[in-house]
Amino acid sequence: MRLSFCVTLIFLLVVTTLVHADKAPGQPSKYWPAWRGPTGSGSTTKGKYAVEFDATKGHAWKLALPGKGCSTPIVYGDCIYLTTPIGDEDSPDDGILALDWNGKEQWRQTIGDARKGKHRNGSASNPSPVTDGKGIYVYYKSGNAAGLTMEGKVKWSHNLQKKYGKDTLYWDLGTSPVLTKKHVIYAVMHGGPSYLVAFDKETGEVAWKVDRTYKTPVENDHSYATPHVIEVDGKERILVWGAERVTCHEAESGKMIWSCAGFNPQNKRNWVAVGSSVLAGDDMLVVPYGRNKHIAGIRLGGKGDVTETHRVWTRDNAGSFVPTPVYYKGHIYVVRDRGEVICLNPKNGETIWQAQLPKHRASYYASPTIADDKLYATREDGVIFVADIKSELKLLSENNMGERVIGSPVPVANRLLIRGEKHLFSVGKADLN
Repeated sequence: MRLSFCVTLIFLLVVTTLVHADKAPGQPSKYWPAWRGPTGSGSTTKGKYAVEFDATKGHAWKLALPGKGCSTPIVYGDCIYLTTPIGDEDSPDDGILALDWNGKEQWRQTIGDARKGKHRNGSASNPSPVTDGKGIYVYYKSGNAAGLTMEGKVKWSHNLQKKYGKDTLYWDLGTSPVLTKKHVIYAVMHGGPSYLVAFDKETGEVAWKVDRTYKTPVENDHSYATPHVIEVDGKERILVWGAERVTCHEAESGKMIWSCAGFNPQNKRNWVAVGSSVLAGDDMLVVPYGRNKHIAGIRLGGKGDVTETHRVWTRDNAGSFVPTPVYYKGHIYVVRDRGEVICLNPKNGETIWQAQLPKHRASYYASPTIADDKLYATREDGVIFVADIKSELKLLSENNMGERVIGSPVPVANRLLIRGEKHLFSVGKADLN
């Protein structure tokens, strides 16, 4: 047996990611604690979810929001948490709302001055909050980052731009924070000094900060992607996508363990990382790149530069630019920016099926969600397509929410939470809990 195969086999036996189950022991039944859900996959295998709804029907409630935001809600137990601008329209603050399961506001909190979005599909509040059930952690375009109690009291706050340098992203910050057992991690990747920084979840003290600066063609060092936290042989690791490479870091120290590059062999300009990578089971990371063209499968593990040894497959005709792919029941689903849908085998990148959603001048910015064997794909103009994907794509409905929708639909306990520019919708019958 070859040594490389033995090493791979050992890795597969000891790797345990934090994305195995929709719900682990001790977690509440209503549970979507981060942007892409409890598994980081953008999907759930639990619940039954609505097919037909729109701006005026099919929801348990509809709540007017205090400001425009593009983040998605998170859910912990009977509470929904949502970042949003709060206050005067001309000089709003970065804020967060807590709602009960019936849409009644429980509390609101502000963190500091907001910095308005500049893209039509951007906002001051693009990053989604994250929670471990003990605290809530937020991040905003202004650079404001904070830890709060579950009751809305600010435990600590920092402005990363004032602390470490001005943001130079061309567009609106999109990277959401992620949690390890001890720390909240913020990834800042732009033109200039880029870094990962870990704050103690309770005190806000800096646990570590590591450089992640690489020289790339114009804009390629900018990233709007969100990292992953995985567990390998009982030790937490952080996976980061941006600046034309994936890097893996120790959670305790930030030290880099391995890197995989080669995502821009022709040195193209403006190949910015917008869509995030997605974990496919325990051993694969799937990475969209190249402005809606390319996608690759990276086998996890190794040390040092694993570009030649761990890049398993590459496609130049199946990527997405803005939407992050979904992992569901062993398959990767890519919704491309113009509505093409491709179902891939994450082991080899081969197409299982592909289809086209109804063509329109509007593009897809929200990352798709899968629940109840149904794909929820949101177009920027606020039309949400629902399609059966059990064997191929079968379009079931087109649902116009009456306003732009950039946030991803959140499926929890038979409800879909849909965040539009003006409202938060709870889609589903009022008696479903």
